[in-house]
Amino acid sequence: MAVFVTFLLVVSCSQETARKFVFLNTVTYDNLDPHQNFDVATVAIRLNLYDGLYRWLDDAPPHLEPWLATDYEVSEDGLRWTFSLREGSMFHDGTEITAADVVYSFDRILGLQKGAASIIGSLVDAGMVKALDRYRVEFTLKKRSAIFLSIVPEIHVVNSALVRQHENDGDWGSVWLSENEAGSGSYQLDEFDPSIGFSATRFTGHFFGWEPAAHIDKVEFRVVEELNTRVLGLMKGKYHFAGGYFPDFQLQRLANSGTVEILDKEYMRLFLFQIHNQRAPLDNVHVRRALNYAFDYDAYLSTVMKGSADRNVVPIPNNMWGVPADVEGYEFDLEKAQAELDLSGIAIDRPLEIGLISGFSVLEQAAVVLQNGLRKIGIESTINSYTWPVLLEKVRKKETTPDLITMWISAYYVDPHNWIGQMYDPKQSGTYRSASWYVNPEVESLIDKGLTTLDQSARVSIYEDIARIVTEDAASLVVYNARWRGVLSNDIEGMRFCPVGVGQELRWLSWVE
Repeated sequence: MAVFVTFLLVVSCSQETARKFVFLNTVTYDNLDPHQNFDVATVAIRLNLYDGLYRWLDDAPPHLEPWLATDYEVSEDGLRWTFSLREGSMFHDGTEITAADVVYSFDRILGLQKGAASIIGSLVDAGMVKALDRYRVEFTLKKRSAIFLSIVPEIHVVNSALVRQHENDGDWGSVWLSENEAGSGSYQLDEFDPSIGFSATRFTGHFFGWEPAAHIDKVEFRVVEELNTRVLGLMKGKYHFAGGYFPDFQLQRLANSGTVEILDKEYMRLFLFQIHNQRAPLDNVHVRRALNYAFDYDAYLSTVMKGSADRNVVPIPNNMWGVPADVEGYEFDLEKAQAELDLSGIAIDRPLEIGLISGFSVLEQAAVVLQNGLRKIGIESTINSYTWPVLLEKVRKKETTPDLITMWISAYYVDPHNWIGQMYDPKQSGTYRSASWYVNPEVESLIDKGLTTLDQSARVSIYEDIARIVTEDAASLVVYNARWRGVLSNDIEGMRFCPVGVGQELRWLSWVE
């Protein structure tokens, strides 16, 4: 059932009659709550309906920009961070944003224990964020952190007064906010239907202001899983933007249509198979190495990806610091795969499950490549597709996590910990990124050290060591670092691509006049 949201601000007649910009997604927007989501597939909710103290913006590399905050101060011991808010910034209902809203938003993230709670809660305890006055908020960290400022943008600020009105039995208003919004972002929610997506109207009162231009006043984020429907809709101008993950022949078809532009951007998006390290027979390192040798990397990159990705051998993107130059990684070699399988001494008497997100042909093809390689060394496997919400729920428990999962790891912040730290820290277990259920005390200790060491050269060495160990352990099967290929209608201009957010922040776009 569709949910309609009414705001106190008046929408102008010009906006009511404006053309609607349609953004395509293959993953359902099943929950609008910014504190329950922490994935790229639905990042448009957080970037367009909500704001944080700081925001990652494009550039090479991406940089942090003051957003709801104007600046910050750090105490000499590195534990107390004080942010000053922009006075006069408003939520969509006209309520001013204050330090109390930031405190409530932080407490709510930890209270729900979803979304970004695992990473934020590892740095700041509940009750350690305080409003010093109406426009200043102080965070007291558990220990010095090299990544704290990097993750501040994930503290999306909600209208505390509005959400409190809809709290029920201590649920932090989670039921209500799952299908409504209480933000201050560049767009304000009009309508939401989980089976279709959501639509929104440009918030003219946004603190950042709007340059005089033919802005996108009406936007719709629509779920369309079927590939040909997406392609034909883009070619005919029914849809205006879709981010990446089109097969090469479809991209060529789109390029030849003359109605869209293919955007090719450097990315920080790893593709890998997470291997369940705590389930037999995959709890044996030789079996995991056999899997790594059984995947035909060159064939997959040349025939499926066709230049849209580069081989990446460790769980840190090639274009990020912390990648050790002396690690060669794994190659397709069935003799080595069989030798590792023999060393394991294990007779694998059941098919391995390869789980993937439905709607992505490149994931299905990767699973088939691995399946074919495994069959050649006597290992059978099954391939099962799941919707995004179902897969998220499955990885919460060791018992329900598939044996292998095809996975993209995108940039939520630009630091090696975003990838290798979160993926292999056992304290993150039960989240999508750490679906390997990997446990290695030495790696855990190095991850903790990498988080508290502020010297950059020392951190480089730490993450290089982590990469060496997890690669030797074959904790995952790492395949590539992608290039982002978005499809944008020729009627639209102003695209700003940032690896953090994957170009889904629409405030920069405008109609071509």
